Amino acid sequence: MKYWLMKSEPDVFSIDQLKKDSTTWWEGVRNYQARNFMMKDMEVGDAVLFYHSNATPPGVAGLAVISKAAEPDQLQFDKKSEYFDPKATKEKPIWYCVQVKYADKFKELVSLQDLRDNDKLKEMLVLAKGSRLSIQPVDKKHFDIVKKMGGL
Repeated sequence: MKYWLMKSEPDVFSIDQLKKDSTTWWEGVRNYQARNFMMKDMEVGDAVLFYHSNATPPGVAGLAVISKAAEPDQLQFDKKSEYFDPKATKEKPIWYCVQVKYADKFKELVSLQDLRDNDKLKEMLVLAKGSRLSIQPVDKKHFDIVKKMGGL
């Protein structure tokens, strides 16, 4: 099993929306490194820290699980979508996404500042200067610490 942090803006898609829907395709990712994590590295059963970005405050809101392996992101073919890519074809898709399933919501948000304040987490990628990647691997030890900080 691998561990991940996946960012979503809560006004676009929050942990509460995931709980309501149960699952979602993690569509609209248009960064090659993040896409490659989904295509090549994520497996069904991998655990996810669900991170609310561009929020006040930003932070980890809960947990999710990868429930289906990567498939072509259907939004790349939809001319009405902001994620449409004219270079993508059904025969040669460019963008992929995994399905994510709700696991649990933290009793309290673990804010970005809370993460920074914990010396045991200083190596987390989300804390690295200039780190803006929407999907990133997380060490198991860091995942376990954040989960405990969230009250689970």
